[in-house]
Amino acid sequence: MSMITRFAPSPTGMLHIGGARTALFNALLARHHKGKFLLRVEDTDQKRSTEEASKAILEGLAWLGLTPDEAPVFQAQNAARHVECANAMVNSGTAFRCYATQEELQERRDLGDEKRAAAKAEDVSETDKAILLAEADALHAPYRSLWRDGATPPSADAPHTIRLRAPDEGSITVEDSVQGTVSIKSSEVDDLILLRADGTPTYMLAVVVDDHDMAVTHVLRGDDHFRNTFRQIPIYLAMGWDLPQFAHVPMIHGDDGAKLSKRHGALSTLAYRDMGYLPEALNAYLLRLGWSHGDQEIFTMEEAADVFTLEGLNKSPSRLDFDKLNDVNAHFIRICDEARLLQLLTPEIAKLTVMTSQLNERLKSALPVLKERGSTLPEIAESCKFLWDSNADSLNKKARKALREDGLTRLAQIREALDQIEIWSIEAVQGVLESYCTAHNLSMGQVGPPLRAALTGGLPAPDLAPVIVWLGRNEVLARIDKHLPV
Repeated sequence: MSMITRFAPSPTGMLHIGGARTALFNALLARHHKGKFLLRVEDTDQKRSTEEASKAILEGLAWLGLTPDEAPVFQAQNAARHVECANAMVNSGTAFRCYATQEELQERRDLGDEKRAAAKAEDVSETDKAILLAEADALHAPYRSLWRDGATPPSADAPHTIRLRAPDEGSITVEDSVQGTVSIKSSEVDDLILLRADGTPTYMLAVVVDDHDMAVTHVLRGDDHFRNTFRQIPIYLAMGWDLPQFAHVPMIHGDDGAKLSKRHGALSTLAYRDMGYLPEALNAYLLRLGWSHGDQEIFTMEEAADVFTLEGLNKSPSRLDFDKLNDVNAHFIRICDEARLLQLLTPEIAKLTVMTSQLNERLKSALPVLKERGSTLPEIAESCKFLWDSNADSLNKKARKALREDGLTRLAQIREALDQIEIWSIEAVQGVLESYCTAHNLSMGQVGPPLRAALTGGLPAPDLAPVIVWLGRNEVLARIDKHLPV
C-alpha cells in the first residue's frame, strides 16, 4: 500500500506557521515515499468555520507550494457518512444511545465542585475530607453513561446522543513514531459522544471516519492532538479498521521557551509573505524547527523530499527565532533568479514610488548587487531607494559636509570628466575616477564623498562606479547639477 498523508486544518482561523509546518512535514513525507499528500478542511464546526479562513488556508498552502495531490475534502460534506458509521456502531453494540441531558451532566460536574470545595472547609475531619475528595474525583472522572448497559430510555422519543462504549478494562496504547510507545488506562477515557442530540457528528468521529475513507496511512500532526489519539483508537477498533501510523510532533515555542503566541510571531502564514519572506525560505526554516538530517542547515524542497523521514523528527519543542529566519531568507534572496526577484519586489517598490520603465531597467541592472543588501523584500526595496531618489532636498549631515567648497570644486571637475565618457560602463567610470584622483593627487576617500552625496544624498548605496552606471549618464549629470552653483 502506498503512503498517504494528510493535513487537516480547521477553518476557524488563519493558517499559522505551526499548521504550515505540519503541512510541510506531511507533504515531504509523502513525496519521499512516492505517496500522496491530501488536504482535508475540517469545517464540522459550522458556527466557527468561515469561508474567509478556508480561502486563506488554501492560499497560504498554495503560496508555500504545498498543493495536495487531490482536490481538497471538506469535512462537513461527509456528515451523512459519519452518521452512517455511528449507527453501524450502535447496531454492533460498540456504541449506544445516551439519554443524559446537558443539564444533568452539568449538575454532576457542579456537585463534584461542591464536594471538592466542602473538603477544604476548616471544620471537616480528615476522614470526611478523604470521603468528599473521593466522591468529587468520581464525579469528575471520565463519564461512563448509565445507558451503556441497556438501561430503559425515559421515553421512546426522548432526545439522545450516540456515545462510543469506552473499553471497560485494560489499557489503550499508542505506538507513536515521535513520542514512542505510550499507554493509558482504559478508565481514563470516557464514553465519548459520536453524534450530538441534534444528530450532527462530533470532531472525534469525523476525523477517524475521514482518515479511514481517505485511506490515510500516516497521521502526522502536532502533539496538542496526542491525547485525542487515545479516544480515537477505540473508534477504529469499534469499526474493525486498521490503525494508521501516528506521529505527534512537539509544538513550536517562542524564543523564551513559552507557548507560541502572537507576541512571539504566531502570525498567519500569509502575514510572513506580506512581511517579505520568500516561500522557499519559510519552508526551509520551518523544516529545521523539529527535524534534522546530518549537519545540513538549509534545504530546498527537492533536497528535503529526498531525505525526509520520521526518524529525523525531534522529540523536544523548537523555538521560533526571527534572526535565524532572516538569515535563511537572505540566503534564498541571494540565490533567487533576478527576474523573479524583481517581480516579487515590484509591489514593495510601488509602496515607495511610482514604478516606471526607466526604473525597471535600473533595477534589472542593480539587483545582482543590491539583493545582497537585505534579508527581506522590504529591506531590499529600501536599499534600492537611491535609484529613484537623490534625496537632494534632505541631505544628511555627512552629505552636506561633503558638498562644501572643496567638495563642490571636485564635483564640478568630475562631472566634466564623466560627461566625456563615450561608452558608459563600470570600467570606463572607474577609469575616470582613478585618473582624476591621480591627476589631482587625491585619494578616493577625498573624491568619493561629494560625488556620493550628490548622487544619493546620503542614502545607502554600494560602490560609486556601478551606482553611476545604473543611474545612467543623464540622471547622474542632472543630480550633480542640482548641487553646483549656476
